[in-house]
This record gives sequence, C-alpha cells and structure tokens, in this order.
Amino acid sequence: MAGEHPVSPHPPSADLVQVVLGECSPADADTVFTVLREHFPSDRGSDAPGQTREATPEVWTGGFLADHSPGSVPGVLLAGSVTADLQGAPVAVSRLRAALASAFVVTDAATASGDQEVELQLRLTGPDQGAPPGDD
Repeated sequence: MAGEHPVSPHPPSADLVQVVLGECSPADADTVFTVLREHFPSDRGSDAPGQTREATPEVWTGGFLADHSPGSVPGVLLAGSVTADLQGAPVAVSRLRAALASAFVVTDAATASGDQEVELQLRLTGPDQGAPPGDD
C-alpha cells in the first residue's frame, strides 16, 4: 500500500501536500490520516495521534505525496467533525481533497490561493453527520 512508503526528506515535490488536522479527537485525526495513508505516501508512518494533558488546542500534521488520483473510499465514520487545512500545489491539493471527499462529507470552509500554492480549509464529518459522500 502507498502508506507503507514514507515521504522522502529530499527536495520538495510539487505533489507534496501538508495536512494539519485540528478541532477533533485524536481518534478522529487517526481515522483521517489512515484514509490518506491508504492512498498516498506519507511522512507520518503508522503512529496514531495521542491525547495530551495540555489545555491548549491540539493539532496533528503530516505530509502526503499526492502524485496520482486516488480510488474511491467507502464512507468512513467519525465521532465528530474534523478541521483539515491542506497546503500545496493546486493539482496535488485537489487530489487529496478528492480522497477525503470520497470517504467523508466535506465542506469547504476557506480558500487562499497564491502564485503556485493553494491553502484550503475543510470541515470533515462522517456520512452519518451529513449528506452521504457523493451527494454534494
């Protein structure tokens, strides 16, 4: 599987997308990262996000090499909503968003575009918390 090959620490690729997950439980962050690792090589390995005792908001980050269009993923359940910030080249971000949209209900929250990069903020929910994937 693609998730078994870590992203190389060598020069950045136009297909590299940085993902930041927040406003969610560690279990939901792990679920989202698991879906992404099934489709794209990542620097995350198989480590699951953990809960800390700090009162500050937690975020989890990972880099994913979105160098191809992913296959479809059946709907995946989440306990709550997840905020996902994606940053990278427009084509790569679009590929990663497509993988997320096939597994979760995705709502675009914000977009910022630069010369050669795009930042996209998404709100992810499980199919039981919104319209099923594909019914956008």
